[in-house]
Amino acid sequence: MTKETLKEKIIFFIESSRKKSFSMEEIAEGLGFQKSEDFKLLVQTIAQMEREQSIVFTKKGKIKLPLQPILIEGTFRANERGFGFVTIDPEEDDVYIPKEATGYAMDGDTVAIDIVKTADAFSDRGAEGKVVEIRQRATTQIAGEFIAYTEDEMAETDLYGVVIPKDKKMNQFKVYAAAEGVRPVDGSIVLIELTHYPEKSYATSLEGIIKQVIGHKNDPGMDILSIVVANGIPTQFPDDVLSEADAVPDSISDKDLIGRRDLRDQLIVTIDGEDAKDLDDAVTVRKLDNGNYFLGVHIADVSYYVTEGSQLDREAYERGTSVYLTDRVIPMIPQRLSNGICSLNPKVPRLTMSCEMEIDPTGKIISHEIFPSVIQTTERMTYTAVNQILEEQDEETMARYESLVPMFQAMGELHEILETMRIRRGAISFEDREAK
Repeated sequence: MTKETLKEKIIFFIESSRKKSFSMEEIAEGLGFQKSEDFKLLVQTIAQMEREQSIVFTKKGKIKLPLQPILIEGTFRANERGFGFVTIDPEEDDVYIPKEATGYAMDGDTVAIDIVKTADAFSDRGAEGKVVEIRQRATTQIAGEFIAYTEDEMAETDLYGVVIPKDKKMNQFKVYAAAEGVRPVDGSIVLIELTHYPEKSYATSLEGIIKQVIGHKNDPGMDILSIVVANGIPTQFPDDVLSEADAVPDSISDKDLIGRRDLRDQLIVTIDGEDAKDLDDAVTVRKLDNGNYFLGVHIADVSYYVTEGSQLDREAYERGTSVYLTDRVIPMIPQRLSNGICSLNPKVPRLTMSCEMEIDPTGKIISHEIFPSVIQTTERMTYTAVNQILEEQDEETMARYESLVPMFQAMGELHEILETMRIRRGAISFEDREAK
């Protein structure tokens, strides 16, 4: 009988017994060992199992299985000084993980931890744990600047060079580029797919294969683009998605109007920032003879063109949202749609879903109706221009939009009414400064 087979028998015997601890003689008897050579092998195997920590001895010299740690799963958050915290429940305090107990986990990894010290409410000390297992890596690719090795260095190391991560949280890691796949020039901004993660003796080392050259470090806009690529945000649409978008007409036809209410005779405007390209909502307000307000809200009917199960629909589902960056927007659907037929551009008919409401002077909605419609916005307004009309009474702006001024004044009145209603309901206003 081999030691490995005997180990399995010993563990099975202890696990299947009602008792928790045994003398050497009791284990020998339980396994049916009667010969002296069998007992000698048992003693040798038990000694090896103790060294491997698969069994432990009690204070009375009996043999038992070690207590298995109760593992808790959470998200590891690394600190640049080496230690970290694991979030298990957003409503509970994080578990502190000392530098020597991180198990080479990286920021964002899903880990299993064992609690080694429980929280002490009297001393305000939180729980402490150690990472036992890394269950899912959060970082699978990194964008950064490529530093090329010389030919001699490459021959000696079998590496193209190193990648300096753009993400400052990754600054403590040295990322090596294996000598396979794409070979960029020095100074390139690249995307490297990780194949090896930190381990014993290589706690700050990563290795991967360069999959894409994004550009050169001196190219304009490269900082933003590298962030986009590193986060896996697709910057291009697949050909089949673009083909579907190209098949959508540039203008609406009579058949598109079937079953829709025609609101093209109403004064309706979009109000957005000066840089907005996709105008997806529009409004109209007027004061009624009975003192109430009429409010119409119109949302671009994208679903008429992006039909369920289509390539456009699947791509939009994968993207989830448009991504707004400091110098660009990465749309959820191709720009031919988002900036074209699905954008409520001024003075052209567009398909929408509308909600028309009657609101009394206290802010109570008396009635409402939701329906498919077609509208034609009168103007493309900006927040700046509307504020100049309502707040500054700027003569030039008011003269330019003379026919719309009464509607904006009614909007201002209704805004005040609805704002008062929000405050009465206990709504909280969050003030924040937004960077341009």
